[in-house]
Amino acid sequence: MKQKKVLVVGASGYVGSQLVPQLLEQGHLVTASARNSALLKTRIHSHPNLTFTQLDLANKAQTLQVVDNFDTVFFLVHGMNHGHDFLDYELSLAYHFAAALTQNVIGQVIYLSSLQPQTADSAHLNARQATGNILRNTHTPIIELQAGVIIGPGSAAFEIMRDFVYNLPILITPKWVDSKANPIALQNLNHYLLSLVQESAAQHQSYEVGGPDTLTYRQQFKMLCHATNNRYRLLATPLLTPAMASVWLGMVTSVPSNVGRALLAGLSHDFVANSQAIRVRYPQALLTYQQMLDSALCREDEFVRSKVWGFDPGALQRWQPGYGYYPKQAGARIKTDKSAAALWQIVTQLGSPQQGYFFANALWRTREWLDLLFGGGRPKRRIPEGPTLKLGDKIDSWKVIRIEDEAFLSLLFGMKGPGLGRLECAIIDHGDHRELDVRAWWHPKGFLGLLYWYAMFPAHLFIFKGMVKAICRKA
Repeated sequence: MKQKKVLVVGASGYVGSQLVPQLLEQGHLVTASARNSALLKTRIHSHPNLTFTQLDLANKAQTLQVVDNFDTVFFLVHGMNHGHDFLDYELSLAYHFAAALTQNVIGQVIYLSSLQPQTADSAHLNARQATGNILRNTHTPIIELQAGVIIGPGSAAFEIMRDFVYNLPILITPKWVDSKANPIALQNLNHYLLSLVQESAAQHQSYEVGGPDTLTYRQQFKMLCHATNNRYRLLATPLLTPAMASVWLGMVTSVPSNVGRALLAGLSHDFVANSQAIRVRYPQALLTYQQMLDSALCREDEFVRSKVWGFDPGALQRWQPGYGYYPKQAGARIKTDKSAAALWQIVTQLGSPQQGYFFANALWRTREWLDLLFGGGRPKRRIPEGPTLKLGDKIDSWKVIRIEDEAFLSLLFGMKGPGLGRLECAIIDHGDHRELDVRAWWHPKGFLGLLYWYAMFPAHLFIFKGMVKAICRKA
C-alpha cells in the first residue's frame, strides 16, 4: 500500500474524527484540520505521522496556504451549524476551497456529499449539490460520494432517532416517518473512503452509497426500540409542520439544533441510494440494518473514553446505556481586556469558601441540598489540598477532570441526577482581548434526564451570565 500525503478538512466532525486514525493505520502522512483546533485535539490522539492544523475555510488566505501539496484531500465540511443562512455560508467555503484547488497542487479531492432525491428540495441538499458543482469547476479530479443516513454512534441522523426512542414514552413524529431509506454503516462508508485514497483519479467521479436494507423510518424506529429494550409506541401526526417539528426536535434531542433542522428537510423524502457501481468497484460485506444497530449500540460509550472527559474512570463508571451522545448545554461568554493570568487566578478559586461560585451562591447550595431527594446524601464540602488546582482535585461535589493552565478547566458533575454532566471554564486569548466562557453540559438519561434539564434551565438563563461578569470584575 503506497503512502500518501492526505489532508482531512473537517477532521473534528463525526466522519473525520473516526477516519483519521484509520488513515494513520494504513501508514499515510495525515494532516488533520478544523476551524476549532482545540476541539480537534480532544477528538483525535496524537501520532508520529499526524499533523494538526487550524483551518477556517471562511478565511481565504489561510485556505490557500493550508490546502496545498497533498495527494488526496478529504472535504468533509458543511455549514449546517452556521444557522438559517448556512446555504450562502457553505457556498462561500466551497469557493475558497475551489480557489486553493485552482492555484495549488492537489492530486484529488474526495468529497462526502448527500444523496439528491428527485422530489427533495431543502437548503441542506441544495448546498451539497451546489458545493459539488463548484468543486468540479476546478482542474482537480473530484470523487463525490453521495450518502444518505449514516448509522454509528455520533451520527446526527442516528442520534436523533436514538434520542426519540430513549427520551419519549410515546414516539411523536412528523408524517415523514413513512419515508424510505437504505442507511449505511459508518464502517462500510469508511471502507469506500479508505479505498479511494489509493486512487489517482484523472477525472471527476460520483457514486451513491447505501446499505443493503431499504426501510421506512417507522420500521427503523421499531427495530431500534427492540434493540434498546424500549416499548414501541409511535404516533405520526400532520400537526408537526416543518417549523413545529424543528422546535420539537430541539426539545427532545440534544443534536445541535441547526444541524437537526437542516436534516429534517432531507429526511422528509425517500433517501434510497443506488450503490451498485461502488459495490462492484470496492466489494465488501455490507452490514444489515440490524447489524448496524447492534454495532452502534455496543460502541455508544466510546466517547466517554476520550479527552473530553479526561479519560476519567469516574465518568466511565457512571455512564449508562441511554445517556445522550450529544449533550444539552447552557452557558455564557464575555469579552474582556483582563489578562488570561488574572482571569485564571479567579477561575481556580471556584468553590472556595471565599468565592463560592461567584454568583447566585444560594442557588448552587440549594441544588446541593436537593441531592437528598435523589439519594445523594448531605452535601460534601471539599476544597483542593495544594496551593494550586490540579487534576483529580475535589471541589465540593465536583472533580477536576481536565485542566490547562490559564486556558481551560473541566469539572465532573458529582451529584446525583438522571444523566452525566460537567462544568467548563474556558479562556480564549485573541491577542488584543480575551473571551471567558462558562458552560454546563448535560447528557440526559431518558425522559427523566430531559425533565431534570428543563427544571434547571430557568436558573441557567441568568446564572452563567452572572458568573462570567463576576469573574471579570474580580479579576
